[in-house]
Amino acid sequence: MRTTYYDDDDILVMHLSDKPITREVSQDWNTHISYAEDGTMVEIVVIDAAAIGAFPLEVLHGQAA
Repeated sequence: MRTTYYDDDDILVMHLSDKPITREVSQDWNTHISYAEDGTMVEIVVIDAAAIGAFPLEVLHGQAA
């Protein structure tokens, strides 16, 4: 997974796969999900990420039981 934040535009991109994007779906005006041909998620884009509290990311580390 690769995460990129564009601070000039307040856009967060979470790139989950290198598969080609074949379909994009808007969940609402600021969240967009891209899918590969096989239905797996390729990318999630969040517009106004810092403004809605999605960025900065909080990283939590834990241990499996």
